[in-house]
Amino acid sequence: MIPPPAVGASRGEKRARYRAMFKANVGRRLAVDRVMTGVVMSCALLAIAPLVWILATLFAGGAEALSWQFLTETPGAVGSGVPLAVGPALQGTVIIIGLSSALGLPVGVMGGVYLAEFGRGRLARQVRFFMDVFMEFPSIILGIFAFLAIVLLLGHFSLWAGAFALSLIMFPIVARSTEEAMKMVPRSLREAGAALGLREWVVITRVVLPAAKRGIVTGVLLSISRVGGETAPLIMTVLGSSQFFAGLDSPMDALPLRVWRLSLQPYDEARLAGWGAALVLVLLILAIHVGVRFWFLRGGGGKGLMSRVSAAGAAEWRR
Repeated sequence: MIPPPAVGASRGEKRARYRAMFKANVGRRLAVDRVMTGVVMSCALLAIAPLVWILATLFAGGAEALSWQFLTETPGAVGSGVPLAVGPALQGTVIIIGLSSALGLPVGVMGGVYLAEFGRGRLARQVRFFMDVFMEFPSIILGIFAFLAIVLLLGHFSLWAGAFALSLIMFPIVARSTEEAMKMVPRSLREAGAALGLREWVVITRVVLPAAKRGIVTGVLLSISRVGGETAPLIMTVLGSSQFFAGLDSPMDALPLRVWRLSLQPYDEARLAGWGAALVLVLLILAIHVGVRFWFLRGGGGKGLMSRVSAAGAAEWRR
C-alpha cells in the first residue's frame, strides 16, 4: 500500500506519488481480472468436457454403422444375417417430433403470451405454478396418462397417442420460456405502439413477439431436444414397429425406442447398431437446431424494433 504524498511535498513529488498509487491500483485490478477470467474459462471447459466426451464416444462407437442402407432400410432380425437398419425409426422420429410440435408449440406460445401480457392475479399465479410443476413431471407418468386417455380409448397404439404424450412435455417448457422472453422486451416499445393508436393484439403480434423471437426459439429448441430423446412415453403409446409409416393410427418406431431395444440384445451387431442409432439421433437434433436457428434468426432477432413499431403503425393507419 503506497501512502499518499506528504502535506508539504512539491507538485512533482505529488504527481509521482499519485502515479505510483494509480499503477499499483490498476495492477491489482488487472491481476484479479486475470485470475477471475481463468476461473470462468476453467468452469466453462469443465462444463463442456462431458459433452465433448459423450460426442466423441458416440462417434467412436457408431460411426462404423453409418451408411445409406443403415438409414433407409427396414431393420432385420438379430442373427439372421440381414444388416440392421434404422430407416423406420428415423422416419418415425421425424414424424412424431413434427406432430408433437404442431400440438404443443401453439399452446405453449399462447400460454406464454397470456402469462407475460395478461397474467395478473390469482389465476396467473396458479397457471405459473401448474406450468412449473408440469415441467418436473416424470415422462413415464405422462406416457401412462396418454395410454389411459387415448390408447385404451381407441383400442390400439398410434402415433397420435405418442405425439399427445410428447406435447404434454413440450408446452410448459415453451410457455415459460416465451413468458420470460416477452418480459425482457422493453416496456417503451409497447408504449410506443399504444401512442400510435395500435390495438393491443397488433402490438403483441407485430412488435413484442418479433422482439422476443430469440428467447422463444431457444425455448422451442429446448423442448424439441427434450422430447427427441424420450423413450418411456413412446413405449406406452406408439409401441414400435419394423415397418415404415402406415398411418397416424398405426404403431411406429422411433430412434429412442430402437436404441433401447438394441441395448437389450447381447450381440455385437446389435450393440453397433445401437451406437449408430444414438449417433443418428444426436445428428438429427443438431440438424433441427441449426436449421431452425438459421431460418428464424437470420433476420437479426431484436434489431430494428422501432422500425417494426413504425411499420405496424403505418399499416394500422392505412386500414
